[in-house]
Amino acid sequence: MMRYLIFVLPILYALAMWHFSSWRLRRELDAKSTELADPALKPVTDKLAKALDIPRVRVFVYEIPQINGLAAPDGRIFITRGFLQKFRSGEVSGEEIASVIAHEMGHVALGHSRRRMIDFSGQNALRMLLMGILGRFIPVIGPWLANTLLSLLAAKLSRRDEYEADAYATALLLKAGIGADPQISLFQKLERLSGGNANQIPAWLLSHPKADERIAAIRDNTAKWT
Repeated sequence: MMRYLIFVLPILYALAMWHFSSWRLRRELDAKSTELADPALKPVTDKLAKALDIPRVRVFVYEIPQINGLAAPDGRIFITRGFLQKFRSGEVSGEEIASVIAHEMGHVALGHSRRRMIDFSGQNALRMLLMGILGRFIPVIGPWLANTLLSLLAAKLSRRDEYEADAYATALLLKAGIGADPQISLFQKLERLSGGNANQIPAWLLSHPKADERIAAIRDNTAKWT
């Protein structure tokens, strides 16, 4: 019986972490968000809705200063207050905001948001299992190696999801008559706006692909689809 505990306990831990993470995220978003009601953005969100043949696209504003978008596991789409402030200051256009919304809609439509929560919990369980096994045979280095391997796997899965959501957004923007140019221009300015240093991090460790690689993929897709 005891020999099976090393497999059962990480799985139980993963399930508990998944439920707890979902609950905590939902509670955080409920407490710190309101529905977006900006007349200046309505024309572009209406174009997205028309392209999808739905009454409207619901977007919520997450009250944090960072510049980001978010697709919650429950299907809600968020942009941060920091992003909205960049739009109101004229640093980001309405069409560029629409490209962010379209990208997050891609995560929802493709099932990424919910799957990421499950993947995260599963990776934690596998991390615990590998750290326990490798730690017995390779003390000190074993747990570090297990953690590194799982981090690389998580980053690779995340990059794949980002490319897929980018492609969805490109297709939607083209269908909506907005085009892919705002998507490209936002990536060209995003690192400067956010003050990031992604170019100093190896690509295989990034949870998001580098901006120039994403731009190249968007241009390739645009050329094929037009």
